[in-house]
Amino acid sequence: MTETPGQTVGPFFHHALAFPGDSELVPFGSAGSVVLHGNVYDGAGDPVPDAMIEIRQADASGVVPSVSGSLRRKGAGFTGWGRCCTDRAGHYWFSTVEPGLPFFAVTVFARGLLDRLFTRIYLPGAAGAVDGLVASREDDGRLRFDIHLQGPSETVFFRFPRN
Repeated sequence: MTETPGQTVGPFFHHALAFPGDSELVPFGSAGSVVLHGNVYDGAGDPVPDAMIEIRQADASGVVPSVSGSLRRKGAGFTGWGRCCTDRAGHYWFSTVEPGLPFFAVTVFARGLLDRLFTRIYLPGAAGAVDGLVASREDDGRLRFDIHLQGPSETVFFRFPRN
């Protein structure tokens, strides 16, 4: 058997995959919450208005939740998973907690990609962080991480072998 090739993804995210509260892993402004945000840029440095970012993370104590129905958060508690479509300016945001394991696992979907991209966003000061994958902490406590799909500031993306 041969592998099935990837297919171009997008730009249908805003119409088919978004759902209310998808970027709120915890309620915005709740005790212990933090905002993780940034922009997605293409190779020319222009914002990508129709990308989708997914994160998976540990809770504040370092445990990766195993919760069925991650899309249905109501009453499920913290699931460790969120999704956000970029706006017209290429901006994304999540209301979440700082993970006890010092990184967010990130998947990027965007128009023209033959497959999704995988990366990480490390907390500032995290031991073992990969250069170029560390969020900056803003004066208001928010975490900022911009994703560059190509170009001189291209984000480090990981390859995973296919099974």
